[in-house]
Amino acid sequence: MSAGELATDAAMVLAAGMGKRMRPLTATQPKPLVRVSGRALIDHTLDRLDEAGVAKAVVNVHYLADALEAHLAQRAASPEISISDERDLLLDTGGGMANALCRLPDPFFCLNSDNIWLDGPRNALQELSDAWDPARMDALLLVVSHARALNHRGKGDFHLDPVGRISRRRSGRIAPFIYTGIQLVSHRLLGEAPEGPFGTMMLWERAMERGRLFGLSHNGLWFEVGEPSAIAPTEARLGRG
Repeated sequence: MSAGELATDAAMVLAAGMGKRMRPLTATQPKPLVRVSGRALIDHTLDRLDEAGVAKAVVNVHYLADALEAHLAQRAASPEISISDERDLLLDTGGGMANALCRLPDPFFCLNSDNIWLDGPRNALQELSDAWDPARMDALLLVVSHARALNHRGKGDFHLDPVGRISRRRSGRIAPFIYTGIQLVSHRLLGEAPEGPFGTMMLWERAMERGRLFGLSHNGLWFEVGEPSAIAPTEARLGRG
C-alpha cells in the first residue's frame, strides 16, 4: 500500500439495531434515519466514507428495514450500497459482520451507522489506513480521549500500551479511551466465528489474548448521539465547525 492510499475501498455499516435509547424518535423510524443538522445519521457516516474514497458499503438492516432501504435507494451513487438483510434474525454487531463477510474484502472498515465526527489535521480513515499493519493486527480501532468525546458520560472502554495494543477497562475504574464505533478489520478477526447472533466484544477479547487488537487515538472530535438529548448540543457544535 502506497502513501496516501486507503487500506481498503469497502466498509460495513452497522444499521440493524433497535435504537431503544433513542426513543421516542425511533418509535416510527430506525435510528439511522434520525436527523442531525438536517441529515440522517447514516448519511453522515456514508458521506464521510465517500469523502475518504471508500467506494462500496454493505449496510445491514433489521428494525423498520423497509424505511431504511427506501432511504438508501435515494442516495447518490457513491458509495455503492448493498444490503445485508437481517429481517428474520437480528445478528448483533459480530454476527452482522460475519454474515456479510463474504461480500467484504480483507481488510474492511466497519462503522456504526450513528457516527458523527470531525477530523483533526488528517482524515481519520486515512490515518487508520496509514497505521494498519496486517502482520501484527486483526483489528485497529479508532478510539478517542474523554476530552474529545462530546456528549459521552461513561467511564471509557480501553487502555493503550506504548505501541497501541488495547486492553479493557477494569471494573470500577476509568479508562482513558472510548471506542468511536470505527474500526479497520481483518478477516482473521472473524475466524471460527459462531453461528447466529453475537457481539463484537467476543472477537476483540480473542484478539486481545493474542496481542493483535490495536487502537489509534483520534485527533479530532467525536460525538456520541445515543439519546434524543444529545442531538441539540451536537448540532450546535457542528454549526461552529
